[in-house]
Amino acid sequence: MAANVYASATDGGSGGEPAQTRSGTGVRTAGATIDCPDVGSRLTSVPEQARAEVDKELALLDEQIAKAYQRLSESAQQIQQDSGFADNAIMNPLKEKRGATLERIAIAIDRVGDRPEGLDALAACTVRDSGNQAPEQGEGQDGGGEEQPGQEQDQGGQEQGNGQGQGQGNNGGQAGNGPVAADFADITSVQPNVNSPRQQGNASRGTFATSCGVNENGLFNSDNIIAAPGVTNGAHHFHDYVGNQANNAFASDQDLANAGTSCDDQGDKSSYYWPVLRVQNGTQEQDANSPGGGIEGNAGAIVTPKQVTLDFVGNPRDKVTAMPRLLRIITGDAKAFVNGTANANASWSCTGFEDRQLKDKYPLCPKGSDVVRSFKFQSCWDGRNIDSANHRTHVAFADASGACPSGFRPIPQLVQRIVYDVDAPSLKDGGRTTPLFAVDSFPEQLHKPVTDHGDFINVFDEDLMGEMVDCINDGRKCGAGAEAEPGEKPSQEPGAGEEPSQEPTKTPGAPQEQPTRTPDAPKDGNAGGKPGDTGNDGKDEASNPPATDKPAPEPEPSDSPADEAEVYATPSAKSGDQGGSRDGTGEDSDGLGQSQAVGTATSAAATPAAPPRTEPQAVGSGNLADTGAQLWPAAAGAVLVLAGFVVLRRARRS
Repeated sequence: MAANVYASATDGGSGGEPAQTRSGTGVRTAGATIDCPDVGSRLTSVPEQARAEVDKELALLDEQIAKAYQRLSESAQQIQQDSGFADNAIMNPLKEKRGATLERIAIAIDRVGDRPEGLDALAACTVRDSGNQAPEQGEGQDGGGEEQPGQEQDQGGQEQGNGQGQGQGNNGGQAGNGPVAADFADITSVQPNVNSPRQQGNASRGTFATSCGVNENGLFNSDNIIAAPGVTNGAHHFHDYVGNQANNAFASDQDLANAGTSCDDQGDKSSYYWPVLRVQNGTQEQDANSPGGGIEGNAGAIVTPKQVTLDFVGNPRDKVTAMPRLLRIITGDAKAFVNGTANANASWSCTGFEDRQLKDKYPLCPKGSDVVRSFKFQSCWDGRNIDSANHRTHVAFADASGACPSGFRPIPQLVQRIVYDVDAPSLKDGGRTTPLFAVDSFPEQLHKPVTDHGDFINVFDEDLMGEMVDCINDGRKCGAGAEAEPGEKPSQEPGAGEEPSQEPTKTPGAPQEQPTRTPDAPKDGNAGGKPGDTGNDGKDEASNPPATDKPAPEPEPSDSPADEAEVYATPSAKSGDQGGSRDGTGEDSDGLGQSQAVGTATSAAATPAAPPRTEPQAVGSGNLADTGAQLWPAAAGAVLVLAGFVVLRRARRS
């Protein structure tokens, strides 16, 4: 059976050579993969005393599959020459090794609890067609997994390889086990498919954002402290880490609590990690010759994210409760290509198109748009456990209305968004012009996009977690990353001693509103004007004494220091809020006659309004013309008064 499946996937009808695409270009098609039952997901109850031993044996099962897959992918010639080679040399030995490992798992559990039944039935694996070979002309293709709307596209008969000459195999991609052209879809051809549950009366509407960088520190490893603690290379693929800087297979809870963090708020020492993204360009990375890296088919240049946002959001029906410290959550399934999509939770899109999410395809983004991978983590907790034997049953997803399963309570939901500046690959030439990209994966998962997943360990300071819960339940926006909306950079203030730009940034094509001056209506802090224009062109001198004896020139509507501060603090606000306040309160900074720090991002309280004037007035001691105009009437009056006294005095004498 194994030989038949492998041969059907690799026999291109050209003697003993591996398959070629039907376009006759000589580009090799993909072959087969190994499909084994996932034992870990079946073990929903493991006594705590046996957990460490069971975890190590489960990691050994993954290692056995990885080695068997590697031998299978290297044995095309032997399999074609000997129909029994795959079964005799690869699959039967794998079954025996798995059987012995499963027996050790059963014994470990039996020592402290009830022996699990039926584990021996999970020993056998099969060779499975990868689904990566080129379709017959006119046939559709699904690339594995469910077909998404609008994903049909012309692959030009080119299924594999990036043409870099770096160890290409018969499964495509630089390392020979994917990705392939069928794993990509044009995002512009996908229909909007994102729906959010309607918020109800008791909803927790707030957002708490934490900012932890993009792994500038270069913290990578192929461990998995959640699924394979104490096991080196337990993940068989590299991870990016942000937040906690002590995360490796051997980190204890105390190690995590004492570690440094890349997060802006040092009260967040949580660990956030995910498989790295690579471009298949022939680059030899640090792990090129190591387990978890090139040895297991994870090859190419690791791409540092352009942006990572980590938001915790509420529940559309109820208030949320605090996450327990050291809660562990895995979202998605690293083995979804073989296991099926029951636990899959991948979401791929492009900036500007995030109302369209792909589940089992990588996106082809148009020029100027970046690749986005996002995860919405489980948001319901069983109220007791920080982990479970299969790392899933202690948490759950809310249903479509936002309701948690019976016995579960809502917790803040982590929404993770990772943006990459990578170009859409050139599929028609197999990535020769512009290389393919893919996430790292277990080798037999063939770098399929459906296998994307994220991991989280809560190491928030308890007080900060309390602030998060209050913020979300009160409907506020809080946290160190709260100023950075998706797709924008966090607002920044100029450093001490910096001078603001003399000419505020103006958005091309956006007209600058002029302040409205109404003689018979007093102005508020920003009536009808633009940010920073309070209308106090002629403030009373009691509240705003002149800084010098010289008259202050009338400022242009967009030249107040408040506007200059806004340019530094929120450079993108100009185009979106031409006539309103910066902080959403209706108040704005007063830049006229006020002593204000350069680049201050917060708004000052609104200054009491002076009666508006229809003509611009100079502020200060006045000029010579103004002084003369005011003195002549007074002088004339004084002369008349003196004349009156003289007349009265003469009248009395007579």
